[in-house]
Amino acid sequence: MHTDASRPQLFRTVTSLRAFLLPWRRNGKRIGFVPTMGALHEGHLSLVRASKAENDCTVVSIYVNPTQFAPSEDFARYPRNLAGDLELLSKEGVEAVFAPDDTEMYPPGFNTWVEVRGVSEPLEGQCRPGHFRGVATVVVKLFNIVQPDVTYFGAKDYQQSLVVRQLIRDLNLPIELRVLPTVREPDGLAMSSRNSYLSPQARQKATVIWKSLKLAQELVEAGEKSPREVIRRMEEVILSAEGAMIDYVALVDPETLAPVEVILGPTLAAVAVRLEGTRLIDNMMLCPKG
Repeated sequence: MHTDASRPQLFRTVTSLRAFLLPWRRNGKRIGFVPTMGALHEGHLSLVRASKAENDCTVVSIYVNPTQFAPSEDFARYPRNLAGDLELLSKEGVEAVFAPDDTEMYPPGFNTWVEVRGVSEPLEGQCRPGHFRGVATVVVKLFNIVQPDVTYFGAKDYQQSLVVRQLIRDLNLPIELRVLPTVREPDGLAMSSRNSYLSPQARQKATVIWKSLKLAQELVEAGEKSPREVIRRMEEVILSAEGAMIDYVALVDPETLAPVEVILGPTLAAVAVRLEGTRLIDNMMLCPKG
């Protein structure tokens, strides 16, 4: 880990960030980019460290993107802590932080949207209509602003990484996508900025999500081929936590996210659960033995 405590340069405008990055690019330096919504935790920092190890310059964006939240969602209360985030990024030796405001990203008259069909439609796409349109639009904007060589995403948002992969391919963006493993708390809960919403009781109950994924893995490794049976057992574990509400428990093809009929090869188990009104997602790749 870097003990370099030089604070990253903070940029609020597209113009100032581009001016900063121009000499790096002119000198053939590799630029790594980690897009975030702030409230940084070890999951984000694992992406930052990968970028620092593999590139000459690392840019982190901190922007809570309004267009990926539905009116009923938690945009207003989403955790924001720019000072704390900058402190963490200083320790990692990040070169630049881009923290625009909404008018910088969506100036008056903004009216262009990026929609990725197919992989954006099931799971999160069904539960959060319009979510991936907002994600895809802001990601393309950020890619155009930063113009990185490599970008880093976490596997916790598995479907999001498929959407980003698709748009990079379809729009011929000269960017390498790196998806890094989910970082977990000691009890298995996937690290998420939204975990901060949970009361101690709900935080304790949230461990059923990881337990359900571990059970799915055990069942599949023991030879269970029926997605319906695995899902039934997973739901049982999740609903053992009082007040837990399931948005979905799905076993899907890792490339297309289509439901699988029989578990024959690598299969993604994806889960979205609400506890005390807080929505948590997680996933695990299930691999049958042999």
